[in-house]
Amino acid sequence: MPSVPSVPPPPPTPPTPPPMPRRAPAAGPSLGEWLRTPRPEAEPGVWRYGHRPKPPEDPDRLDDRQLLGGAALALLCGLLVWSLNYNGYLPPLMWPLDWFTPDSWKGEGAFVTAAYVYYALVAVLLSWVFGKLGRWGEVWRRHARPRLAGLRGAREDSPAGAAGPAPVPAGGPTDPELWPGLRAVGEHAAADRLTAEARQGRMNDVDYARLDRVWRSVRARPDRLPAFTEAVLARGAEAFVHPSGDRDLPVRAARHDLLTGQVRLGSAPDEERNPYAYRGVCLALEPALLSTSLLVVGPSAAGKTSRVVRPVVESLALQALAGRAAVVAVGAAGAGLGPDEAYDVVIRLGDPDSAHDLDLYGGTDDPDEAAAVLAEALVGDALGGGTGGAAFGGPGGEADTRRAATTLAQLIGPYRTAHGRFPAVPELRELLDGVPVALAALRQACEAVGDGAALRELDARERQFGRPGDPGPLLADRVALLDRPAFAGFFRTGAPGDGALRSGRPFALRDLEHPLRVRIDLPERGHAEASRLLARLLLAQFTTCVQGRDERSLFACLVLDDAAQTLTPASVRAVQRLRTANAGVVLALRSLDEVPEPLRAAAVGAVGCRVALSGLSTWDGEVFARAWGRDWVKTEDVTHNPDFSGGPLRRAVRAVRTLFTGVRATTRSVTVRTVQRERWSASDLAHKVPPGHAVVSLTTFRGEASPPVLARLGE
Repeated sequence: MPSVPSVPPPPPTPPTPPPMPRRAPAAGPSLGEWLRTPRPEAEPGVWRYGHRPKPPEDPDRLDDRQLLGGAALALLCGLLVWSLNYNGYLPPLMWPLDWFTPDSWKGEGAFVTAAYVYYALVAVLLSWVFGKLGRWGEVWRRHARPRLAGLRGAREDSPAGAAGPAPVPAGGPTDPELWPGLRAVGEHAAADRLTAEARQGRMNDVDYARLDRVWRSVRARPDRLPAFTEAVLARGAEAFVHPSGDRDLPVRAARHDLLTGQVRLGSAPDEERNPYAYRGVCLALEPALLSTSLLVVGPSAAGKTSRVVRPVVESLALQALAGRAAVVAVGAAGAGLGPDEAYDVVIRLGDPDSAHDLDLYGGTDDPDEAAAVLAEALVGDALGGGTGGAAFGGPGGEADTRRAATTLAQLIGPYRTAHGRFPAVPELRELLDGVPVALAALRQACEAVGDGAALRELDARERQFGRPGDPGPLLADRVALLDRPAFAGFFRTGAPGDGALRSGRPFALRDLEHPLRVRIDLPERGHAEASRLLARLLLAQFTTCVQGRDERSLFACLVLDDAAQTLTPASVRAVQRLRTANAGVVLALRSLDEVPEPLRAAAVGAVGCRVALSGLSTWDGEVFARAWGRDWVKTEDVTHNPDFSGGPLRRAVRAVRTLFTGVRATTRSVTVRTVQRERWSASDLAHKVPPGHAVVSLTTFRGEASPPVLARLGE
């Protein structure tokens, strides 16, 4: 029977069920109405809840000023013609009345009645003629009908006038609130129980999404149906609840739709810069987009965390409660990634009151894999001119990483062979520094085990120690960033004498086989370099661990609220491979200057979703402009030439006018051409994105891409 796996280890479950959270959407319709609202297929990134597809673009579409001005002019002309006719100034319009009225009616009351009927017909005819000329029907569809719909309380996510799909009829055979799939296999009792839970307010959107996910797995494995039915009849909406016991988050800061997995990011204004299909619609993010990874760039206070990162983390946490996702959110303490109650595991590195710890080696048992990941964290910033590359004195970059990985493997491999675990931070520092007592003790332990391969590794390490260019002491200096009093008691590996571990065992990213919600607070204050090292470590561990997951039906996401100096050549390549593992990363940067210059273009190209917030510099804008490419547009070139046309009198008049005004008479010629221009230039991104807005482009894991769209965030 499919169930939500346990988390390591879950917080204590309250003795009584948690209070019922509010329904979703918050302060919106009932669960049944929410379920029956149509969600048609749409372009990538379009909020599908209640979406109305736009009609095909009309190349002859008039702008509002032309449309309303023409309608007003047609109305005035129609009233003028009516007035002239009514006052007898247009006799031809009255001839049909004389032709078809019997002479016996003239002077009688019947003639007066016929005259009024005829005037009404003339009024209808004039209204039809001038309504066509003034496009009154389009004025009604574009302006009047949306306002009337707004007065009736209708929610409009697209321009009115487009025919949208009708809601699912309540009580019908396809009503999702009635669980027609369960009824189709004869489980009417279970379906009735779930329907009653929904109608009585005991089920919310998270419950429905969780039960629907389990039901889909049961359909693939019919032998699990009896267990599913038994659990539903026993617990109702609480069946298969998340191990934490939570059925919702303590608070929601964004609008979510768990049926599609979307979280609303903002709205695209109806303006010329935006593509027609995206004008006036709402934009949203979902796992199908996040699996191509997301890069958010904008200065401080531009809204990276509050308007982009926080909604994404919140959405993934809700989906984790529904058994669909696992999320690891990494940021500075107090970054605003949600309250502690919204997570299963909260790791406060450097805080002695933290209830959980972090596995320095990511939970792997392979020394070579552990060494490669740790080397990425220690010297991965070498390409950016950081302390790694400068200290190694070599060519820098991936060559340094390989040398560092080899050095680490020569020590942690024998150590694991001898002690059954990897070395803790102080022990690793001593071994890298070549402390004789530490090396002698390790050699003695390996000899006691009788592992010849481990002894050969130690011999190779000892031969390199002290030679010019030996990376050992320099790696020890980097490890020393974690061997500080603030981190005492963290990064434990279960060594004897280490004392009780904070959570029984440290959290490792290999635990993302389960629908976990994890938040890791980095100690940026006073330990900025260590925080960047840990961020690189988490990114390297994540990209390595998710590739080897057995449970790939869960979407896994790592969110770095501050990804400064975390990208390396290896991590950029790894990010590109995440979409095949049903995983993605969210990287937030204040500027692309926080990425090594040789990697900036590759980093922007490696992700499928990009968000450029207002306040971007022109240097950053240039990278985005190149990534978004060019588009064909029509341009008009206007040329003014001296006017020599006309006879002597006309030329004399122009000469006198030039003498008094100082402006020569010219002729104007217009040339229309189709040329390629940048969709968004670096200057436009730096100076024409209003505050609170961003330019967003999105790509699905299937390769469907949206053009860059100007969006107003938070709406």
